[in-house]
Amino acid sequence: MRYTQTSLNKRTRAFLALVFCVLVALTGRLAYVQLFQAQSLRLLAAEQWYRDLPLMAKRGDIYDRNGVLMAQSSLTYSVYVRPIAVTDAARVAAVLSNFLRLPHDWVKAKAENRSHSEHLIAMQIEKEIALKIVSAGVDGIFISQTYRRDYPLGATGGQVMGIVSIDNRGQEGIEAFYDRDLRGIDGRSAVASDLRGKPLKDGLVYYVPSKSGADMYLNIDVVIQRNVQDIVQTAYEQQGAKNVSALVMDVETGGVVASAAAPFYDMNNQPRDNAARLLSEIKNLPMLNVLEPGSTFKIITLAAAIEEGITHENDKFNCPGFRVIDGERVKCWRTKGHGVQTLAEGVGQSCNCVFMDLALRLGVDKYYEYLKKFGIGQKTGIDSFAEPSGLILDKKWVRPVDLARIGFGQAIAVSPIQFQTVVNAVVGDGTLCSPRMAGVAPVRGKILSESSCGRVREMLYGVVTQGSGKHAGHDGFQIGGKTGTAQKYKDGIIDQGKYISSFIGFLTIGGKAKYSAFLMVDEPSKMGYYGSIVAAPYVGQIFGEIIAYLELPPDPNIKGPFIPEWSRPPFVPPSLVEMPVIEGMPVAQAIARLQAMGFFVDVDGDGPVAKGTFPKAESHLKAGEPVVVLT
Repeated sequence: MRYTQTSLNKRTRAFLALVFCVLVALTGRLAYVQLFQAQSLRLLAAEQWYRDLPLMAKRGDIYDRNGVLMAQSSLTYSVYVRPIAVTDAARVAAVLSNFLRLPHDWVKAKAENRSHSEHLIAMQIEKEIALKIVSAGVDGIFISQTYRRDYPLGATGGQVMGIVSIDNRGQEGIEAFYDRDLRGIDGRSAVASDLRGKPLKDGLVYYVPSKSGADMYLNIDVVIQRNVQDIVQTAYEQQGAKNVSALVMDVETGGVVASAAAPFYDMNNQPRDNAARLLSEIKNLPMLNVLEPGSTFKIITLAAAIEEGITHENDKFNCPGFRVIDGERVKCWRTKGHGVQTLAEGVGQSCNCVFMDLALRLGVDKYYEYLKKFGIGQKTGIDSFAEPSGLILDKKWVRPVDLARIGFGQAIAVSPIQFQTVVNAVVGDGTLCSPRMAGVAPVRGKILSESSCGRVREMLYGVVTQGSGKHAGHDGFQIGGKTGTAQKYKDGIIDQGKYISSFIGFLTIGGKAKYSAFLMVDEPSKMGYYGSIVAAPYVGQIFGEIIAYLELPPDPNIKGPFIPEWSRPPFVPPSLVEMPVIEGMPVAQAIARLQAMGFFVDVDGDGPVAKGTFPKAESHLKAGEPVVVLT
């Protein structure tokens, strides 16, 4: 094949063009590496030529709203062994097994195992021990700073703060939610090493200091928190409950002042060997639980009805003990009925029929409009992980009988923090806030007029002075509230004999609702189940402790209800009656026997034969207390 000069020139130009493109590509790649990958490549090189140890950052301290220290981090040390740097494995094992109380053979095996560049031997050892190990001067042992979380107040506020893992990561509560702020930024100490990881003689050492995390101030008051924990623990033991939880909030600011659930444990003695207990008893239940509120929810129905102008304090209602709606018989808690009563009296006696009527007057559309406005079925935005929204029926499926039940607190479920946040607005000035464990609560909007709030407050005062909430009262102080008793469900049906008893109340200071408290007793088993008996007295104790702590003077013009001494916790009646065994009796015979013993009797179910009672047989009660016959 002949090549002409023209074809040779073309080939030459093509070759030169190709060479030029390759040079441009190489130059571009080199520039990219120099400009954009230099840092990452330096890090890769450093990983090959340096061996580093982490320097844990000091976690920020946690204080209550008055500056009382609740959680702090104490400097400790971690011990590592790098087998490549070990010159005498037996000596390493002797030193570490002696000072750390570890098995000699286990440490020696680690020192000889070169399948890993380094082995973590121990964490969070004290400074004195670390100094003794360093003083031994043994090759291959390295020390790095770590921190241990300590709790000066022991169990106080533990469920609010949550727990921290051994590697300084927040796992629950405030520690988890604000982990990024509290944790800080870890540093590192690096020493020049050969390719096998053995430190070079006279090699360079780099030190990047850690940056401490930020301190935090909570809205918690440790004095109130400690008192609340003592009270819920007492209620837990006295009521034989599955658990008891309580939440105290500042009505005006939306701050969480105290939050606790029993049982709980000392934060300085965490059950790390029992994961189930560790995780269950650290949960801040008022933030996480979803429960049917029972009669406490009547506050919501009352507020909506008053704001809408469909009722007034002297409005008359008749309660024969039930309402028939959509062909279903819906009972009042008092099966023989309350008779004719005013709205104020119906609130004081917690009559279900009154609130069924109010809900039906509002109608589904208007009632659901208020539920949305009040934030029911919505997250509050509290600074806590895993906040639930609650459970609410889709409006399109709600029948009149469903609406009636929602009106007195059935067929709906709320979280305690969600519900108490709304109640704070209702008994305050009508402003709904997003509650806060730390910092200022953001305002979500106005949900009620101040006039309606004032009318609701007055009726809730009546619940304590004259109605079912009298055990929460104190002479000389305006305290309002509402009792609640809700049945529990299992697999979609009522779980016979299991209840959640509750009371939500508020303490007025200087003419304004200042502190609210919500206490829930899950499955009480010793002294009945009505919220008026099982929960209200403990809320009265909480308010009593707040009054004493703040040294509030009583107003002689405010008279509280008469409360017999036996009915105040710790409940030591002058005489008790033992519940008889009625299982297998015809219902009428069982009722007659219990009434003859002085008990107020209600019936749960429609069966002809008694299956038992609540409280259970052989429990000890005061004559006159309510008893339920289970059929």
